[in-house]
Amino acid sequence: MAHHDHAHSGDSQPHVSHKKSYIVIFVILAILTAIEIWAAELKNLTTFQKGSALTFLAIGKAFIVAYYYMHLKEETKWLKFIAAIPIMAGVYATVLCLEATFKPF
Repeated sequence: MAHHDHAHSGDSQPHVSHKKSYIVIFVILAILTAIEIWAAELKNLTTFQKGSALTFLAIGKAFIVAYYYMHLKEETKWLKFIAAIPIMAGVYATVLCLEATFKPF
């Protein structure tokens, strides 16, 4: 009988389980979601404050998902930069909206 190697062809490292880190990330995302729900229900915040808090929480969650679940932490700096371009575009759009909102007429 032929000996079968359990490693995939081309794999130079043994398989490492990410189960524990995925569970931790899932718990962090669940906590951030609970904070979002709580912040949306606060009555003593202005609409701008609620919107800002929810936006920052959403950006934080998107970063966590991209960095860990999409494995950007293991990528080159160039690919990380390319992935950050939509975030920079969102920040630019937000600044334009804020300028239009608070610009005196």
